[in-house]
Amino acid sequence: MIFAGSPAFATPTLQMLCDRGHRPVAVLTQPDRPAGRGRHLSASPVKQLALELAIPVLQPETLKTEAVQTELRALAPDLLVVVAYGLLLPPAVLAIPSHGCVNVHASILPRWRGASPIQAAVLAGDHETGVSIMAMEAGLDTGPVYSCARLVIDERETAGELELRLAALGAEALSDVLDGLLAGRLQPRPQPDAGVTYAGRIRKADGRIDWRLPAAQLARQIRAYNPWPVAETTLAGQQLRCFAASVGGAGNATGTTQAVPGQIIAAGSEGISVQTGDGVLKLSTVQLPGKQQVAAADLAHGRPLAGTVLGA
Repeated sequence: MIFAGSPAFATPTLQMLCDRGHRPVAVLTQPDRPAGRGRHLSASPVKQLALELAIPVLQPETLKTEAVQTELRALAPDLLVVVAYGLLLPPAVLAIPSHGCVNVHASILPRWRGASPIQAAVLAGDHETGVSIMAMEAGLDTGPVYSCARLVIDERETAGELELRLAALGAEALSDVLDGLLAGRLQPRPQPDAGVTYAGRIRKADGRIDWRLPAAQLARQIRAYNPWPVAETTLAGQQLRCFAASVGGAGNATGTTQAVPGQIIAAGSEGISVQTGDGVLKLSTVQLPGKQQVAAADLAHGRPLAGTVLGA
């Protein structure tokens, strides 16, 4: 088989395949990209693991060229396992494996098709999510589903924390159906027509906090965009990144104060409480430029923040 994946989310599945004795003949992963403050070229987590496991690595910029497709055909894979690869698989590539292409997708399809299903589930306030093992076809996550595995989303869980659990669940879910897939005896079920939603690509600008929105929605935004792109606002003209927050604080969770949205109504040992369009949001972990993440209470210590309007 061939394995295609790029981020850390995909590494438990690659490790599982090797542990189960299904060592891929090659790993497809995205080309090395600039990363970090120095913008040095960095290998994807999947490439790093593949090199540790001594598996040949292929890093084409696209799978649309005849040269790349010829190289993949020469490997004669029985199965192509795709986990958050990040590049489009054209029909010519989908047709190469004898048992097709299977995708580990981080949602219960057809809800949250697309690039950011984990963040979308947190942002929407979903109570549960999971992974779908899907037969791939030309449409965007439209293929029939072999199996689903579910888990409950904790109300304080960040997208990063949820991703770790879903990565492990995805590897387990694929392991459960792997023998049937390789034997060609499993029949996937078409996705239902009802309940289709889409999760588009996240942009850095999506992290900008609009204090006119309800506190509950902003709390979900902060969780959904941790660790990236991180929800942010400004404090006295400086970027203020927000990593954790909760609804309520300062004895006022109903929004009856006369403060304007974005105004700090209390700041002290309990954190920083900010008026929103509906209710109060209590910031608990924040970061100023060039500084480490700190408790909001520590940022408030010795600073007369009450009355300041964030995002102004």
